[in-house]
Amino acid sequence: MKDLLRLRTSLSEEIELLLNEQIKTEAYSSAVYLAMASYCNRNGFDYSAGYLENQSNEERGHMLKIFKYINDLGGRAISPEVVNIPQEFESFKGVFELALQQEIKVTSQLNRIADQCMRLKDYTTFEFIQWFLKEQIEEEYVARRILELFDVIGEEGTGRWQIDKQIPKVSYGESAGEE
Repeated sequence: MKDLLRLRTSLSEEIELLLNEQIKTEAYSSAVYLAMASYCNRNGFDYSAGYLENQSNEERGHMLKIFKYINDLGGRAISPEVVNIPQEFESFKGVFELALQQEIKVTSQLNRIADQCMRLKDYTTFEFIQWFLKEQIEEEYVARRILELFDVIGEEGTGRWQIDKQIPKVSYGESAGEE
């Protein structure tokens, strides 16, 4: 029976498994960003809270895009269980350090998927994953620029308030080489 089901999809079991792992990672990222938003909100960083809520929605969108791709190709997308979401963070800056770490992890996983797609000659999924890899350039860039605000502005006095106001303004654009 399993072999018959496999005939309904062009996805290899290995690629389907990796894509389902990515769904779980995107869901986890979405939940972590939401927890970060709550932390920022509780600590008076309203601009950052709004930015992080948007990031949470974006990660959920990524999850759904992969979920739909698997199902569209006749695979079996798995709704992920998301656990162990931190609710407290050591500092305002620590929130964004964790965000960068999470984005680097996502990039690494996407690269692993792309590598396996090439190895297995799954050019359709390789092409699909390219969108996510390009998106990760922006995600990592913005996370790094936000962390630089802590160094440039500093956290003393009104520094955190000024950083909070700047966070939604950080974007990936011409200064990052986009034409």
